[in-house]
Amino acid sequence: MGAEQSIERMTATQITAKKAEGAKIVCLTAYDYPSALVCDAAGVDLVLVGDSLGNVIHGEATTLRVTMDDMLYHTRIVERALKRAMLVGDMPFLSFSLGETEAVRNAGKFVVCGAQGVKLEWQPGIERVVKAIADAGIPVMGHLGLTPQAIHRIGGFRVQGRDAAQAELMLREAGRIERAGAFAIVLELVPTELARRITEAVKIPTIGIGAGPHTDGQILVFHDMLGLTPGKKLKHVKRYLDGFEAMKKAVGEYSGEVRGGKFPGAEHGFN
Repeated sequence: MGAEQSIERMTATQITAKKAEGAKIVCLTAYDYPSALVCDAAGVDLVLVGDSLGNVIHGEATTLRVTMDDMLYHTRIVERALKRAMLVGDMPFLSFSLGETEAVRNAGKFVVCGAQGVKLEWQPGIERVVKAIADAGIPVMGHLGLTPQAIHRIGGFRVQGRDAAQAELMLREAGRIERAGAFAIVLELVPTELARRITEAVKIPTIGIGAGPHTDGQILVFHDMLGLTPGKKLKHVKRYLDGFEAMKKAVGEYSGEVRGGKFPGAEHGFN
């Protein structure tokens, strides 16, 4: 038998080119090996190891306690599963806020762990950090709209850009992020019309989450779209599976068979 044929990984250049091609970009978060396997096998273009793992995996109310060590650990795990999808690591709170030198150093740690790029949430002056990281040869994805790392300043998880001044600021910042060298921009919880305006204003792709249908791609949290987060009903999320109930039923059947002496059966033992 011949050697197994390798599958080419998606790159930032290919992701950016999809906008000109008119091809929608499919993105999902993943925080562990099994989730990443599913994403890759299903043909997802880009997998984000989001700092939302603080909420989804760690059970925290915010993402602010997520550390670089947390992010690098999960990035290494996810990278092992991917053969096709591009891998982007989310730079956590304060990992890029204290100067370009530290930001580049921390971004490099993601690359060492297998990421092909990093994502940065917007903050004043972010274009300088984006440029420094991009100039170091590391692809950068920006993030506008709801930026969870600034939750105390924003005052809650709510749609951003509804007033004219904030909308104009977002439009300007999208242009600055693009000119600084980013390959794409996430738009989170942004009014549909504003997301359309930003998408038309920049040449790099926009990736929406709660930003309507006019962005160049979409991203959702893996656990949300599979219904693995019970009681968490978000308007911008479509559940493609009631995963929590399906898994609860399976565990319930297992429990019943163990307690009733039905499992393990003879076929599950060894001579």
